[in-house]
Amino acid sequence: MVQLLDYKPLSLDGPGLQRVGKALILVEPPPIGLELHVTTITASLANLNLEGQLSEDITLLDELQNLDLTGNRKLSGPIPQKIGELKKLKNLHIMGCSFSGLIPDSIGSLEQLTYLHFGNNKLTGDIPKELFSSKMNLIHVLFDGNEFTGPVPDTIGLVKNLTVLRLDRNRFTGDIPSSLNNLTTLSELYLSNNRFTGSLPSLTSLTSLYTLDVSNNNKLKSSLIPSWISSLTSLSTLRMEGINLEGPIPVLLFTPNLLQTVILKGNLVNATLDFGTGYSNQLEFVDLRNNDIKDYTKPPPTKDIQVMLADNPVCQNATNKQSDYCTQIRENVTFSIPEIDCRQCGQEREPAPTCRCVYPIIGTFTFRSPSFSGFSNDTNFKELQQKITSYFKAPNYPVESVAIRNIKETETDYHLLVDLLIFPSGQEIRFNQSGMEMILSEFNSQRFKPSERFGPYVFNANTYTKFPGDPNPTNTGGIIIGAVIGALVLLLLLTIAGVYALRQKKRAERATDQIDPFAKWDTSKNSIDAPQLMGTKAFTFEELKKCTDHFSEANDVGGGGYGKVYKGKLPSGQVIAIKRAQQGSLQGGLEFKTEIELLSRVHHKNVVKLLGFCFDRSEQMLVYEYIPNGSLRDSLSGKTGIRLDWTRRLKIALGSAKGLAYLHENADPPIIHRDVKSHNILLDDNLTAKVADFGLSKLVGDPEKAHVTTQVKGTMGYLDPEYYMTNQLTEKSDVYGFGVVMLELLTGKIPIERGNYVVKEVKKKMDRSRSLYDLQELLDTTIIASSGNLKGFEKYVELSLRCVEAEGVNRPSMGEVVKEIENILQLAGLDPNVDSAASSRTYEEASGDPYGKTH
Repeated sequence: MVQLLDYKPLSLDGPGLQRVGKALILVEPPPIGLELHVTTITASLANLNLEGQLSEDITLLDELQNLDLTGNRKLSGPIPQKIGELKKLKNLHIMGCSFSGLIPDSIGSLEQLTYLHFGNNKLTGDIPKELFSSKMNLIHVLFDGNEFTGPVPDTIGLVKNLTVLRLDRNRFTGDIPSSLNNLTTLSELYLSNNRFTGSLPSLTSLTSLYTLDVSNNNKLKSSLIPSWISSLTSLSTLRMEGINLEGPIPVLLFTPNLLQTVILKGNLVNATLDFGTGYSNQLEFVDLRNNDIKDYTKPPPTKDIQVMLADNPVCQNATNKQSDYCTQIRENVTFSIPEIDCRQCGQEREPAPTCRCVYPIIGTFTFRSPSFSGFSNDTNFKELQQKITSYFKAPNYPVESVAIRNIKETETDYHLLVDLLIFPSGQEIRFNQSGMEMILSEFNSQRFKPSERFGPYVFNANTYTKFPGDPNPTNTGGIIIGAVIGALVLLLLLTIAGVYALRQKKRAERATDQIDPFAKWDTSKNSIDAPQLMGTKAFTFEELKKCTDHFSEANDVGGGGYGKVYKGKLPSGQVIAIKRAQQGSLQGGLEFKTEIELLSRVHHKNVVKLLGFCFDRSEQMLVYEYIPNGSLRDSLSGKTGIRLDWTRRLKIALGSAKGLAYLHENADPPIIHRDVKSHNILLDDNLTAKVADFGLSKLVGDPEKAHVTTQVKGTMGYLDPEYYMTNQLTEKSDVYGFGVVMLELLTGKIPIERGNYVVKEVKKKMDRSRSLYDLQELLDTTIIASSGNLKGFEKYVELSLRCVEAEGVNRPSMGEVVKEIENILQLAGLDPNVDSAASSRTYEEASGDPYGKTH
């Protein structure tokens, strides 16, 4: 809640004021002569879907101390140059917005500033040397995930109190400044994924450093592993992937007492890996894949260190090929604190530690720079749970207990994600609105402080709609209330200081295309409104033309009735897929709009990721993550050369089902894909399935509505017969298409071939009294050739046929399908929680062919 005005002599009923809960909203300028004094804005403007730009008028808030705009992806434009006039500013958080342009050097005059969190924006240019000085009290500088260029200024070494410095995932060049060695209080240093040159500077003075990450700076000079690493006595995590290290591994590398994780993959390290006898007792994980290590001396069996040496000469030795260190993959450890061993509750309720079934507040911590690694030891997380419990103890808060679970680390930026459940106290099974707001404000305002080991954080709470007296626990009233509050907060900022001005439509014509890429959308031509953006990036035609080499034939990787798909490479090095519509295609316009609006709101590992779009020069292009192994249909047809054995097919079925279940059950609002088929299931490097192509998809906007009446669209062979006959589209229509895909995975055949329909063929041929239901003649030969006992086969067939029942009411939900495939995987001896389909151990892997590709 915004706590804003210390007003005098203005009365509550005076002109221009409106009360919303505990906040006072100024809705018009105060009368001349009245004194209006702004004291503070608490950090409650995060994740409110605010949009517009930050006005220069923010300098009118001369008493402003804290400004947190984290997670408002629609906030864009430059940071005002005059922001340096806010001399009392202590915290400036704009993580995860879309601010662009240069960093104002005036920020360097803010001597009281302690937290400068600018990560994951679109900021560009050089970092001004005036930004840092010895007068500053900065503790955190987070600039990760932007587009900064040029060298890092040496003046960074003047900020003596700095504890966290993140410069990773930018385009910095030049030498890594040696002045970093002056930052003796630094605990976190992230320099990875840049373009630094020269040599690594000595950092021997950084004895408080917990994390050092310089990975993926492949322009650094070749060098030996630095000997000064052993002097970093507090070091817990060391990441030096892909920086041209060479030579032997010094035994002293592993001696820092707190060392847990060492990642040196993708270098030229050679000779023998030997931990010696003085290695850290905390050491848990060492990744030296893709080096030139020829031998490995294992530590004593009393010490459990996971070592990964795949793609080294030592693993080419036939004796070592099947060793754990040549085959293992790293997995996240999942546990719950405290352990809750109670029956399932249902009705969207969760069991509390006392086994009461309640509606908890659920959210996710994002810890941006944790100072530890290795999650198998749950001590840190027990401490976190106990600290939260103690902070929210009754009677000050209506909280009985809290639990944390689902702990994992993100792959690109090494953020730590931790789910939190907060359970209501007493006999209550739900929170009231004031109780919920009181609890969440403690996180949003950063008044709750975890231990320093967890570093800076953001807490994103799921929408809570289970308030007392709500006759429909699943209604969207809470969402509406949140939207109104967000709108009022936006009004506050607009009218008091013009902080967030919605100026897109009022800006000069020359900037219209940049601010509103769909300003020229022709509704008469497309017969539909322009797409509603959800934070996706707008690419220019020239950008995509350049990254595809003028849309050359060499980069043409496929297409269809919509247009062509091109492979491209962004300046950052990221490989992308560009779906380019045919000029003037009305169908393309509708699909273009649909995919932008749907994919920009969904985020799941089994759904293809939309990176952006282009609506420039009458072009309609969609930009996706590049999925290198094509579609499932390509693999089943033999086009890709990938051989899918039984276990891989089960993994692909599970991944696809999880993606669809997410769309049906977790997307808000739910989404019906409407064109589930093997062409629209893509396989990444690890053969992880990703659901794609949302051009025909539909939102289920009304939770009371069981179906959507719509024109029948889809692909013959996958089309739900009930939908075809009634025009009534439901989630069960997707289930039918998925059932056909499951049968494709069995037979390798397209659904309709020479007049034969695979569903009818399987039903006609199967005999439940015989082995494999007597379906051997229909099975894809690759399954039989590469697999032994097809464990779980019969249950798989039964599930497939339930999915293609003629009536939707007789089909399972996608959530039920996921659970049944997980059970089948367990019957086949596989762990359903391991994501990669390529993780199954087969004879191709044993022979050094990780994806089973023919050569």
